[in-house]
Amino acid sequence: MNVIKTLNQNKGKTLFSFEILPPLKGKRIQSIYDSIDPLMEFNPSFINVTYHREEFVYKKREKGFLEKVSIRKRPGTVGICAAIQHKYGVITVPHLTCGGFSAEETENALIDLHFLGINDILALRGDPVKTENTFVPDDKGHAYAVELVQQIEKMNEGQYLDEEIKDPEPTNFCIGVAGYPEKHYEAMNLNLDIKYLKQKIDAGVSYIVTQMFFDNQKYFDFVEHCRQEGINVPIIPGIKPITTLKHIQFIPKTFHIDFPDELTNSLVNCKTNEEVTKVGVAWAIKQSLELKEKGVPCIHFYTMGKSENTRNIAKAVFG
Repeated sequence: MNVIKTLNQNKGKTLFSFEILPPLKGKRIQSIYDSIDPLMEFNPSFINVTYHREEFVYKKREKGFLEKVSIRKRPGTVGICAAIQHKYGVITVPHLTCGGFSAEETENALIDLHFLGINDILALRGDPVKTENTFVPDDKGHAYAVELVQQIEKMNEGQYLDEEIKDPEPTNFCIGVAGYPEKHYEAMNLNLDIKYLKQKIDAGVSYIVTQMFFDNQKYFDFVEHCRQEGINVPIIPGIKPITTLKHIQFIPKTFHIDFPDELTNSLVNCKTNEEVTKVGVAWAIKQSLELKEKGVPCIHFYTMGKSENTRNIAKAVFG
């Protein structure tokens, strides 16, 4: 079973899924289980696990020299996905990015996932690291998500980069990609962004998960636009509740997303994180109920490693 088969078998029913962050380095796997356990009563169809590439900082050394040091704050996704799938028996979807990987390293990661029986991938270009103004691919890696999709699809056809592999077994990865109802921040306009999205679909993508949005009409318009361009795969809406005062400025600035007037008018009166959470959860419930009523294939929640708010939303929508 994979994501697309699950979606196809449940047409007419809106499924529940969510995304988690790997724990900070030094934390045990139990911290992941603690965030998943409260959400299992809603029978998630799949769980996504984000990937966080290494970052670089410069540390002062003797005589004024600077040393470039690699730092990885969170562990990789392969082991985490295997642990989740083994413990809960639920489909796990690791994020695989272009950034920080050569094509050979990507192949090795895919081989490990295939070996472990993890057959779903969310293929992403990835964001620039903090020390880069723009995304910089690995010298021997991929610059665009479509290239990553093409590599995965070739492995699905039994074509590996390592020519010394004898009788290579075709993989069977189900590939998803991201979609942006308000366009990717680097795209010149939404039309061009959807054109590039169509290229990924044609390369072998089975479904789309959208970036968070707070105006459902933008999601509905995005789906209609995609259909007009010949994109007919399931498009799963991504929902994130606003829960802190920091989110009010951070989300629009970082993700280039607009808040609707009704939500904005409620948020500007909030003085504490608790007040923001109350508004944000209520808005996410309102969004989710409308999306479910409209028959979306699945609602995907961005938990950021905190399950309480998502549980409250899911209880109101799926309980």
